[in-house]
Amino acid sequence: MAEPAKPLLIKRYASRRLYNTETSDYVTLEDIAGFIRAGREVQIVDLKSGDDLTRQYLLQIVAEHESKGDTVLPTNVLTDLVRSYTTNIQSVVPQFLAASFEMLRDGPTKVIENMNAIPNPLTAMPGFDLMRKQQEAFMKTMMGGVPGWAGSGPAKEDAAQDPAEELAEIKKQFAELQKKLSKL
Repeated sequence: MAEPAKPLLIKRYASRRLYNTETSDYVTLEDIAGFIRAGREVQIVDLKSGDDLTRQYLLQIVAEHESKGDTVLPTNVLTDLVRSYTTNIQSVVPQFLAASFEMLRDGPTKVIENMNAIPNPLTAMPGFDLMRKQQEAFMKTMMGGVPGWAGSGPAKEDAAQDPAEELAEIKKQFAELQKKLSKL
């Protein structure tokens, strides 16, 4: 079995310049975004302290793209993310987002399989069904323009529902989930 490729190591110097250790040259945030789009894992570390700065720089890349108008995250999602830092939902959000994006990477057919997946420790959590429905709605929204997605699985049975009604239902379910989680 082949060993997975090691992450591309980027070192941050005291001058805040970023140095690609593979090619021995300086890189920009846009270069790093390009490596990631090409499928490379990236690790950014501070040269002096050795601290891992990857998350900080990835967030900066996302913020720069969002500020340029390349919006992927609607304002209500960003608001909910900020809110999650101050509520009990904080522990569920990273798992939810990771699972959602993992399903995006695996492709549309895997999405349906994973939504109805076999034992998952989260299924015992109160409000899990609401969260699963939210995830399904999220996936429908994210995958709406992907060929072959709209006609598969649960998305087909809800096709007749008005998008405004669907959004209202999602908001209602999310509010119910937040109430249940705050009681925990």
